[in-house]
Amino acid sequence: MGLIVGLGCGGLLLLVVIIGVIVAVAGGGDSGTDSGSSGKGSAAPSESGKVPAEEKEAPKPKGGAEGDITVTGCVVNSSTTWPAADVEIVNHSGAKSNYIVSIEFVDKAGTRLGEGMAAANNVTPGQKVRAKAQGLAETSGKVSCKISKVTRYPSG
Repeated sequence: MGLIVGLGCGGLLLLVVIIGVIVAVAGGGDSGTDSGSSGKGSAAPSESGKVPAEEKEAPKPKGGAEGDITVTGCVVNSSTTWPAADVEIVNHSGAKSNYIVSIEFVDKAGTRLGEGMAAANNVTPGQKVRAKAQGLAETSGKVSCKISKVTRYPSG
């Protein structure tokens, strides 16, 4: 039952992200890439059933949309074995904006294990928003979460 609910939520998130990408492509946008780095974490399950993955705050670039994003958590769910990244978005631009954040999940050797996307809409200047990038690939062992691309475009 929990897997069905999880898949349904994942499908809904994917639909929202696809719509956001279509809007971004149709309206142009401010985009960039950050290959943020990650550190080490513990593999012991927490009370929520999630296994913390390796994590470390990625260095922030000097400007652009990438500077608005911070990875605040990187976990592998012990029940589904799917990785997820918690991201914090702070709008440093002067306009209300929408964001699409692409996250790569990699092992300690740097091999890509999967990807996930997080989205946030109507983020006002200076506003802080939390979002989750959920991966759907079964993963074992420790993973790191890296920001692979950030797209920021004006809200309508």
